[in-house]
Amino acid sequence: MKRAMIYAVSGLFGLGIGVYTALAMSGLMPGDRRSTEGIEINGWTGDLTQGSSEASPYLRARIARHGLLALAKTEAIYFVRNTDSDGEPLGEDCVYRISGGPLPAGWWSITLYNETNFLPDNNDTALSFDATRSGDGDWSAVISSSSPAKGENWISSRNAGDFDLTLRLYMPEDRALQRPEQIIDPPKINRLRCAKRAS
Repeated sequence: MKRAMIYAVSGLFGLGIGVYTALAMSGLMPGDRRSTEGIEINGWTGDLTQGSSEASPYLRARIARHGLLALAKTEAIYFVRNTDSDGEPLGEDCVYRISGGPLPAGWWSITLYNETNFLPDNNDTALSFDATRSGDGDWSAVISSSSPAKGENWISSRNAGDFDLTLRLYMPEDRALQRPEQIIDPPKINRLRCAKRAS
């Protein structure tokens, strides 16, 4: 009887660990909003196996869960960030400046997604920023819930709640695939100000 009890407890313990691991790696745990793992560059995380047969079962489950139609790394690589340069979570009650320079890809874009991994429910037509608006050198854009000063590039966070940003590098250069940590210099996200919350 005692041995059967030990087997039952051990089995339940193992099952619990297995279920927890599967949920966590699939992005189903409460508060877990990561969509990629593998590479970390200045707060942006990515995985070059996304969209390929080399992707682990856990990464495939995470991609399926978030509805990402991932391309192979020769076509596009993806990075996600949900904190500013101080490590604080990104939220619509704050105003940020995202800035960077040329990126090693044929074309790139940065898109804002809400806490449920969808585009925010607004009609500002300003949910992304891309290479066609960046020029040839350094660039910047304001991330805020209302339109910034005239002439400023804008990514709207209205109705986004806590959000994250996805950086997509399309047709990445070979050197970016071979040495991403050394070659890719992702954008910086500086918090400018936040609305005061009622106490």
